[in-house]
Amino acid sequence: MASIIESGWLYLITHFNDFQLACLGSFFLHESVFFLSGLPFIYFERAGWLSKYKIQTKNNTPAAQEKCITRLLLYHFCVNLPVMIFSYPVFRFMGMRSSLPLPSWKVISTQILFYFILEDFVFYWGHRILHTKWLYKHVHSIHHEYATPFGLTSEYAHPAEILFLGFATIVGPALTGPHLITLWLWMVVRVLETVEAHCGYHFPWSLSNFLPLYGGADFHDYHHRLLYTKSGNYSSTFVYMDWIFGTDKGYRRLKVLKSIEDEAEGKEM
Repeated sequence: MASIIESGWLYLITHFNDFQLACLGSFFLHESVFFLSGLPFIYFERAGWLSKYKIQTKNNTPAAQEKCITRLLLYHFCVNLPVMIFSYPVFRFMGMRSSLPLPSWKVISTQILFYFILEDFVFYWGHRILHTKWLYKHVHSIHHEYATPFGLTSEYAHPAEILFLGFATIVGPALTGPHLITLWLWMVVRVLETVEAHCGYHFPWSLSNFLPLYGGADFHDYHHRLLYTKSGNYSSTFVYMDWIFGTDKGYRRLKVLKSIEDEAEGKEM
């Protein structure tokens, strides 16, 4: 398996230079993973598939979904791509490389774990700041236009928020100067995580059913459907920051009440 990956990587680095791989390659990878993982949830919602796992009964209109896609393409090409291009010198300065040999899985997993921990911390505080009155009204309210989120709404946001919270995602790699393959793997898991958190469905196989402290769709959906001053649940991937600072009390209380209701219904049956 390792030899196959190395052979594929050798093809990339012999046919494309570092700038093309780090900027254009990263952008192409991001767009592919983001839209391929997010678009199916639009189809599920329109077709009514898997509706028993849908968290909210309300559906978005086709017009609202199309507006989201149009804005996303605009933001991605006009904000995300330029950021990738202009941040390239920083990553190079910090030691990012694309050459062989590839890093070991131990190095890759350790770095990605560090990125998750740092991203969770930075994102939590940045997200809480965005829920202050002025910033919510002028910036973050764009993201909350969709009270019933679906996968692609994860990156639907004001350009200033894209830069503000995007910093949380890239600060870890910028500090460590990883191999490009580590950066790509981090990008893939981060995109898949945020799409899942906004997908609007809670499945029996959702990671939040198996991974302690993992937020997931049910956790973040609660954040979207409440008023900004009372929402809580500000965490990104893992929810320990909300637990430490008590900003998930409303959600936990709701889960307890629902559990009691389900138990009572089970006894009646």
